[in-house]
Amino acid sequence: MKQKLLVLGGGFGGLYAARELRKRFGDSADIQLISEENYFVFQPLLPEVAAGAITEMHAVTSLRELLKKVRLRKATIHSVDFARKVVTVFQGVQRRPTEIAYDHLVVAMGSRIDLSRVPGLEEHALKMKTLEDARRLRAHIIERLEHADVTQLPEVKREALTFVVVGAGFSGIETIGEVKELIDRSLKYYPNIDPSEVRVIAVEFAPRALNELPESLAAYAVRQLKKRGVELMFNTGVASVTGRRLVTSTGETIPTRTIIATIGNAPSPVVLDMGLELTQGRVAVDRFMRAKGHDNVWSLGDCALIPMKENATERNDFAPPTAQFAVREAAQLASNIAATVKGKALKPFQYKSRGALASLGARRGVAEVFGVKLSGYVAWLLWRAYYLSFMPGFDTKLRVFMNWMLDGLRPRSVVALQVPNAQAARYVHYAAGDPVFERGNRSDGFYTVVSGQFEVSYYDEGQGKDITHEVGPGGHFGERMIMGESTRYGTVKAVTDGVVLVLGREEFTKLSSTFDALGSYLEDHLSRVYHVDWHAKKVTEVESSLPKAS
Repeated sequence: MKQKLLVLGGGFGGLYAARELRKRFGDSADIQLISEENYFVFQPLLPEVAAGAITEMHAVTSLRELLKKVRLRKATIHSVDFARKVVTVFQGVQRRPTEIAYDHLVVAMGSRIDLSRVPGLEEHALKMKTLEDARRLRAHIIERLEHADVTQLPEVKREALTFVVVGAGFSGIETIGEVKELIDRSLKYYPNIDPSEVRVIAVEFAPRALNELPESLAAYAVRQLKKRGVELMFNTGVASVTGRRLVTSTGETIPTRTIIATIGNAPSPVVLDMGLELTQGRVAVDRFMRAKGHDNVWSLGDCALIPMKENATERNDFAPPTAQFAVREAAQLASNIAATVKGKALKPFQYKSRGALASLGARRGVAEVFGVKLSGYVAWLLWRAYYLSFMPGFDTKLRVFMNWMLDGLRPRSVVALQVPNAQAARYVHYAAGDPVFERGNRSDGFYTVVSGQFEVSYYDEGQGKDITHEVGPGGHFGERMIMGESTRYGTVKAVTDGVVLVLGREEFTKLSSTFDALGSYLEDHLSRVYHVDWHAKKVTEVESSLPKAS
């Protein structure tokens, strides 16, 4: 019988794990990879996408192209049942739950950005994690330049031309370097903006930048950025943020309408819900990359804390969450799964970094390769050559190389293509007989009937029987998700042609928690219809639960 090998996540760890498993097992195993997107994002290039050095489509590659003979399932992971060895996903338009069995499970879910510890940062900061983040950042910067060029209000112009990057690690330094280059190369199109009016600031809690590199290279990077007009604040945290200012931990107020956060890595909610043992917010694994307490669950990449020596305790005792290490982890993990299947001995993960590189923008970089320190133009060229070689797929390499060549010859475009936001509230039309959702589907929103009749069916545990009733204009359904339920409790279908207004899950939860009249109504409705005792969170409780500035 073929082994069922299931990989969760389509980032560096997941992609390379699936490829290595295919190399090891060939056709003797069924290998699946589950990802919410059908493309792989080369994250080191996101700052260049944000700066317009390369187009967004050239920083991604089709997972189906990269994973030949690996089944790709575009779906949202809901839960994992380790006892039954099944993963439940939501897939398709109706977001129906589907169970996928496995013999060995590889968790490569990466990490997410969590900025909730700083008041206002989650709501007002731009992030640098996904392709959409990079596209949104570029459009935002161009929009600020457009606004600054026409405004007659000095304070508005000052805020529009102040750009703050939070974090001075690799991502922060590369982002601030590219942002500064985009602004500098765009100013010729904005005659009413003087270069002296632009402020680009990096705020870093640590005493220095680029902790992963030798101090001499970090100092070079700081000098180069300062020469280009970048301000760097070390030993400085962020106390609070609004739409028009950032307050530092030292009490300084920076008027700004652009805050870019490159900090705040946290485990994926799906990983948290799995119940795996976590250490420092990452999946605790042994030196073979097996999740502790499980013989057939493995983890790698950003979401795993992988020890590289016995009794590891210090930061350098564990594999860093970088692409370079994820690729090597994938090869060893695949080898260990193959050894497990064959009953052979496993090998611990061991790897020594070949070095680290960072681009500073403006054709400058820093690098340490095999102990050799490089800086300036040579390091920048090496950075580009290294990442070009690292990119999966020849077509991707070619497209990025051509983008770089053209960027060196042509001016940057200042076309601001806005990234449309998903509608929080939308109208949906149904024909008679159409299903709206079925019991067990993923809860995606709260439905209010605008016109037509809809049949709602659910099992009433109190009465021990199925209940069916119709809902007409002014009525609603889908409200049980306010209780935290992630799947649908009942089934709804259109009896006649009709229209409903759908309010997104997150927006509905926020509204019902802060709008007392709606919260009180839902309390009564859930008690009367479903015999459920639920109490709305009042505005004062919501305020007290928000993080406060120190």
